[in-house]
Amino acid sequence: MQCGIVGLPNVGKSTLFNALTETVAAQAANYPFCTIEPNVGRVAVPDNRLDELAKIVKPQQTIPTYLDVVDIAGLVKGASKGEGLGNKFLANIRETDAIIHVLRCFENDDITHVENTIDPIRDAEIIETELLIADLESMEKRIDPIRKKARSGDKESKEKLAIMEPVIEALQNGKPAISAKPSDDDKEALKQFRMLQLLSSKPVLYVCNVDEDSTVTGNEYSKRVEEKAKAEGNSSIIISAAIEEEISKLESNDDKKEFLEALGLEETGLARIIRAGYSLLDLKTYFTAGVKEVRAWTFKNGFTAPQCAGVIHTDFEKGFIRSETIAYNDFITNNGEQGAKEAGKMRAEGKTYIMQDGDICHFLFNN
Repeated sequence: MQCGIVGLPNVGKSTLFNALTETVAAQAANYPFCTIEPNVGRVAVPDNRLDELAKIVKPQQTIPTYLDVVDIAGLVKGASKGEGLGNKFLANIRETDAIIHVLRCFENDDITHVENTIDPIRDAEIIETELLIADLESMEKRIDPIRKKARSGDKESKEKLAIMEPVIEALQNGKPAISAKPSDDDKEALKQFRMLQLLSSKPVLYVCNVDEDSTVTGNEYSKRVEEKAKAEGNSSIIISAAIEEEISKLESNDDKKEFLEALGLEETGLARIIRAGYSLLDLKTYFTAGVKEVRAWTFKNGFTAPQCAGVIHTDFEKGFIRSETIAYNDFITNNGEQGAKEAGKMRAEGKTYIMQDGDICHFLFNN
């Protein structure tokens, strides 16, 4: 699962990416399109539960779960018509699952802005408009053949049309495709909707890149973004990408903690972004805990126990028998697996069990 970092040129995307991945793989430079090819990084998802499990189990190693982030070339007005690196931008974002939209919410005369003035709402709308235009053009090209087949009585085409027409209407009214997404209960319609691969169908997290003095409280720019996000049903986070990059270069956790405390922060903005991205993709975590390793595993919300077993290996899903499962709180309260067993907190869950966030599992399967 991938989150794509998008935004206009020079808003701090690559600086944020560098900090996220704790590398300098993305060249952060003061000119548009310094990121020509998308940079992909894998970041650990912060989860204190993993540390607490390790304290009890004392494994040889502890392995977190990860999220992929993609730093995508900056977009400019007219991208849907191929302006700048528009075609490349649109193709790259189409491959991601969610959007981390970085908005410049700081003044700095030394860093040029492609639109010459600071206005994060305008910047957000530029990108949103380009995505809507590209989606609308794509849908209008595809729908005529579907309409013809539907008129001739083709059942599959009628079903597709029932998904596509509300999407086109939304796009024509300046609303993103995600606003016309079918109900989560209608699995088949949802599957058809996702197959459209529309740019504006992806969930969005707005990241307000502020100056150092505004890192804790935000500023007038970030407040406007927060209002916009709430109105859309999206989320927003305040960070200073430059500060986050500084923190990422500190070697020890103690140094990082001291730096954060000096700024009045409890945790890095990056930790909040990663968790928010994880949530944005509707992902959850389960754990395996043994003396060799305590490990976090990612699964999609709603996955059954066999599907979660398949995250480790497809053979686990094919030959699934049952999952010996302990809830996280029961594992901690009873000081581990043996204590949870003795307290009657270990459960044998079958093929229909819907995995819960934080479950500690041992899968039994046939080879």
